[in-house]
Amino acid sequence: MKLWYQSYVDYENGAEYWDMLQPHLDAVSGPGTQVDIRGITPFDSYAHPLVEFRCAREMICNAIRAEREGYDAFIVGHFQDAGLYEARSVVDIPVIGLGEATMLWCCQMGQRLGIVTINPRFIPWFHHQIGKYGLRERVTGVHAMTFEPGQILGAYGDAAKAAEVKRLFEEQGRPLVAAGTDVLIPGGGIPMLLFSQFHDHQIDGAPVVNGIPIAVKMAEMAVGLKRLTGQGVSRVGDYTKAPNHIIEEFMTHPKGL
Repeated sequence: MKLWYQSYVDYENGAEYWDMLQPHLDAVSGPGTQVDIRGITPFDSYAHPLVEFRCAREMICNAIRAEREGYDAFIVGHFQDAGLYEARSVVDIPVIGLGEATMLWCCQMGQRLGIVTINPRFIPWFHHQIGKYGLRERVTGVHAMTFEPGQILGAYGDAAKAAEVKRLFEEQGRPLVAAGTDVLIPGGGIPMLLFSQFHDHQIDGAPVVNGIPIAVKMAEMAVGLKRLTGQGVSRVGDYTKAPNHIIEEFMTHPKGL
C-alpha cells in the first residue's frame, strides 16, 4: 500500500519537522505500507485563508498526480483541510483530511471536543470546518496560541522551546477542560508531531490527541474497505466527480499576473 502524505511545509523550510515526521509515519503505519511525504513551495508560512486557498490548489493537483502515479490513498497532512472536498471530487482513491479524521475519531473518545490552534486568525476557519463536518454540538470550543505556522518549527530539536510551546498550549487548553471539554486537539500537524514526544499527554485528565496516526490508519482502512467492497465516496452532492476535461483544465491553467 502506498500513501501520499501532503505536508504544507517543504523540506527546505521544515527539515527538522520532516526528519521527525518520516520516522513517525513509518512507526504508525502497518506492515507493507509505504508513506511518502511531499511538500508545498512556497510553504504555508502565514495564518490566513488566502494562503490556505493557494496551498489547496497545489494540494488538489497533487492528489491527481498521486492517483496517476499509482498511490492507493492521499492524506492531507494539514489540519485546516483546505480543498479536501474538491480533491475528493477529482480522484477515485481515498482522500483523508487530518482535521476531519482527527475530529471524527475524537468523537469516540469524548462527547465534547476542544481545539487549540496556533494562531487566532485560524479560529474563524476552524469554526467553518466544524460546521461543514456537522460537529457544532461536539466541538464546543476553539482557543489559540499566537504563532505563525513556521515559528513552531523552531521548537524541533530544542527541548526548551518544545516545553514552552507545550506550556502555552496547556495555558489555552486548561480553561476548555474546566468548561467541560473531554478531549483536546492541537490544531495542526506541526504541534501534533511536536507533542507526540510527550507520552500520554493530558491536561487535567483530558487527552491531547495526535491526529497523524489517526489519519494514516484511516487511510489504510479506507484502502482496505475499498478493496473489500469496491465502494468509495458518493458521486452525488459534494463529491460529484468533475469531467476529465475540467480536471485537465484545472491542472494546466493556473492564473497568474
